[in-house]
Amino acid sequence: MSIYQLKPRFQALLRPLMGRLDAVGVTANQVTIFGCVVSVLLGLWLYFALPSAIAFALIPVWMLLRMALNAIDGMLAREFHQKSTLGTFLNELSDVVADAALYLPFALVAPFEPFWIAVVITLAGLSEFAGALGPTVGASRRYDGPFGKSDRAFVFGALGLWVALAWPLPDWTKWLMPLLAVLTSLTIVNRVRGAIREVEAAEGQQLNESK
Repeated sequence: MSIYQLKPRFQALLRPLMGRLDAVGVTANQVTIFGCVVSVLLGLWLYFALPSAIAFALIPVWMLLRMALNAIDGMLAREFHQKSTLGTFLNELSDVVADAALYLPFALVAPFEPFWIAVVITLAGLSEFAGALGPTVGASRRYDGPFGKSDRAFVFGALGLWVALAWPLPDWTKWLMPLLAVLTSLTIVNRVRGAIREVEAAEGQQLNESK
């Protein structure tokens, strides 16, 4: 089970906006690039400017807006015939870059250790890579959980809100990042196994049909 499975309902809420955006010339690629640029600027500002803790409230707010932008660019591409090869690359690469930038500021938050933040960032990127590799072997783009992009957005958004409220994180939360690393690793395994099963099922069906 993953928060990603709630995406169809989220998209339904945003659908009335799609026609208006397309009518004024907004493209899926523009939405994708905008979301990535804002994510990078926000993450780097929080990391290097060392603002007050309340600034971390921008993370959950932006995570929610970014989820909306991710849904919007996908619907514009599919429903308004804006799919492109460039868009596919932008969609996959921008998510990895944006996630890394938004997770980076938590390396400054006690009791998290920078090493484990780096591990989570790396594994998060690999999990998206594993999902994107599906079509290269004849499977679909894999979104298997238990800890996909939407789940990570929820967890880091909640942590951002906690920090913004100036509530100290208890000592036991130092184990949270290692736990997230394990869940992300499991996600990678599930996406690879899911793609393999999908390909094997398709090959078995073709074999049966040829008999």
